[in-house]
Amino acid sequence: MSLEKDVLTTGEVAKICNVAPRTVSKWFDSGSLKGYRIPGSKDRRIPVAQLLKFMKAHGIPFDGVVSGRTRVLIVDDEQDVLDVLSKVLSEQANYEVRTATSPFAAGVECDRFKPHVVLLDVHLQEIDQRDIARFLRGSDDFHLTRAIAMSGKLTEQQLAGLKPQGFDGWLRKPFQVRQVIEAIEAVASPVS
Repeated sequence: MSLEKDVLTTGEVAKICNVAPRTVSKWFDSGSLKGYRIPGSKDRRIPVAQLLKFMKAHGIPFDGVVSGRTRVLIVDDEQDVLDVLSKVLSEQANYEVRTATSPFAAGVECDRFKPHVVLLDVHLQEIDQRDIARFLRGSDDFHLTRAIAMSGKLTEQQLAGLKPQGFDGWLRKPFQVRQVIEAIEAVASPVS
């Protein structure tokens, strides 16, 4: 089940966690799993961010969360790079792809699209790439989102320094499409 919604039912949470709906209700009723009741009803709703926190805290595998089509957000200020990558990744790899040309547009798309992977050109104007990686790592909403840096200008030492900054991988421009798909697949596998 992919997380397209912001709020889930106990039945949906049960499928994701591979437990019975009654178990989810017990987690909710005990206060372990945060959520709310629908006014005038006994039905429970669990925000995705709360579910992800709960799963991480209790060591529940994320297998049930990261399924379906992989959502990829490409952030680059070169329109030809966006066009080619978007076309190839959606047609050849069957990814759901969105693009952005600025940090602001990337933030809006992240909020709307909830990507599994962000391909980020680390040389965008008006951006410190560490801010994007820190934002993704520090946000409960993007706990599962993985960041791959793209660059044609960084040295080997600078590339090696990207991981401690919060990036999950990197690609050196120019790259082959196969390399991009392999990088996405390497970081988009279920996180435990």
